[in-house]
Amino acid sequence: MTRQMTRLLGLFTLLALAAVARAEIRVVDDLGHELTLDRPATRVVSLAPNITESLFAVGAGGLIVATVNYSDYPEEALLIPQIGAFNRVNIESVVGYKPDLVLATHSGNGGEVIERLRALGLKVYAADPRRLEGIARNLSDFAALTGRGAEGAAAADRFSARLGRLRATYAGAAPVTALYQVWNDPLTTVNDKHMIADLIRVCGGVNAFGEAIPLLPVISVEAVLKADPQVIIASGMGEERPDWVDQWRRWPSLTAVRDNHLYFIPPSLLQRYSVRILDGAEQMCGFLQQARQTLEHRP
Repeated sequence: MTRQMTRLLGLFTLLALAAVARAEIRVVDDLGHELTLDRPATRVVSLAPNITESLFAVGAGGLIVATVNYSDYPEEALLIPQIGAFNRVNIESVVGYKPDLVLATHSGNGGEVIERLRALGLKVYAADPRRLEGIARNLSDFAALTGRGAEGAAAADRFSARLGRLRATYAGAAPVTALYQVWNDPLTTVNDKHMIADLIRVCGGVNAFGEAIPLLPVISVEAVLKADPQVIIASGMGEERPDWVDQWRRWPSLTAVRDNHLYFIPPSLLQRYSVRILDGAEQMCGFLQQARQTLEHRP
């Protein structure tokens, strides 16, 4: 009887292991598309710098076989072959790397690219979070898809906890109006449906052009003068403060100029939707707090 029981237990163990091996991985991406993998991916193409960062954050950076330009963080990402620009994806190059998973963004790569890749039989996950909590969800999904569930859960929990602390710190803070300037020519900002606007809200701020249309509205200098933001935070393309930030000094009547609240945050910290966005958020909150204190101490 004991020998028979031992054999049965062994058989059950083998069946359980086989069931786990066959277990499908199912996730739903940010566009509502359900993605199913028979097993964790081992060859991943990342079509955006923030996705590359997120894969490294969940311990899956070593699975990336190709990525796109500006994928420069962490330092190990620089060793990964780059197959062009994120907004000009070479379909043939992607297929040539024989990935079992492609991670893309609709906003950066475009819906046509995503659909073409899917039509070729590739498994594609579209990561396009609009709120900060969506980044934690992406981390969990990337980890599940690459067999890094524990690492992903830990990374998502750390992100959520840090975000929660920021929200709690500035909850109830006096509102400060802010202009986030994406670019200078044309003069471009964000509306309240954009992720950057969510960051402004976390810091107790009010987006000066929150109700504008579309997601990245082009505005005029006259509109900025009328809105009279208390803080102007500039972006740009590189890691250095662009000269055009200080062009606002031509209009000394602007509150942001009068109080010297013209700031710059590197776009790699705010415009890549990965864990480092909270580094940029902390800078933004600090800038808005400085403006808040200026207003509080004004007679």
